[in-house]
Amino acid sequence: MNLAPIILFVYNRPRYTKQTIDSLSKNSLAKESELFIYSDAPKSQKDKKSVSEVREYLKTINGYKNVVIKESQINKGLAKSITSGVTEIVERYGKAIVLEDDLFLSAFFLKYMNEALRLYESEKDVISIHGYVYPVKEKLPETFFLRGADCWGWATWNRGWSLYQDSAERLLKQIMRGNLEREFDFNESYNYIKMLKQQIKGEIDSWAIKWYASAFVNEKLTLYPGRSLVKNIGTEGLGTHVQSTKAFDSDLSEIPIKIDKIKISENIEARKIFEEYFRSIKLNLFNRGLKRVESQIKKIIYPLR
Repeated sequence: MNLAPIILFVYNRPRYTKQTIDSLSKNSLAKESELFIYSDAPKSQKDKKSVSEVREYLKTINGYKNVVIKESQINKGLAKSITSGVTEIVERYGKAIVLEDDLFLSAFFLKYMNEALRLYESEKDVISIHGYVYPVKEKLPETFFLRGADCWGWATWNRGWSLYQDSAERLLKQIMRGNLEREFDFNESYNYIKMLKQQIKGEIDSWAIKWYASAFVNEKLTLYPGRSLVKNIGTEGLGTHVQSTKAFDSDLSEIPIKIDKIKISENIEARKIFEEYFRSIKLNLFNRGLKRVESQIKKIIYPLR
């Protein structure tokens, strides 16, 4: 199998970075994979020590086919780091698996990603592969498609990433021109339109909302697993942008996801399950007095999706 290169974006969280690498290294395909690590420069003096600690740790990483560390000399910020880094690698290799430094991975994550990338490589309607799924109560299919794209442990091809638009204003106009606001907002279960408007106003800086919108306006689909292969550990309260919440904690799958080619169309039942989850999580956050948690999550992790 022609394995996809792995891209990891890191900043100033050595504890999380180590956990991400430790879990990734437990994947059987890790030793056959190339790993590219993008380390952003400190934004301020107070971040210099922690960024330096992360970079020292990166030099100790082994157990991969190849490890390439790219240390930025200027602070790009998360959005620019990711968009430029993904562009560089997919243009060179044709595909990539993309991670951030607060994701704990199942031992079957790389298997699922590489098999799905291979299976749907020639399917133009499929823009990406995603590894995380919410802790919903209902049983989901082994794999399923939803319209759009996502950002917690994902993969794409050069043909998919070439559709990424950096203009939130242009994306919003396309959605409104097609009267697609309600659908874009998952039947009004979450206000993604508001996120695009905040992006336009400069109130947030999210590459992920633009990635979702880019896929959505092009009517592209993302493949999801029925059981999560990713856990976001950045919501434990130790991260810069997010206070503690267990609302997104999914149990990692203890068995591989079976990859079979399925009908390439949005799974309406799975979409409804996501809608109900969004409604329930918003209600729970409000009832628990965690509206600040919600606002912080919006700023960094693609609101609740």
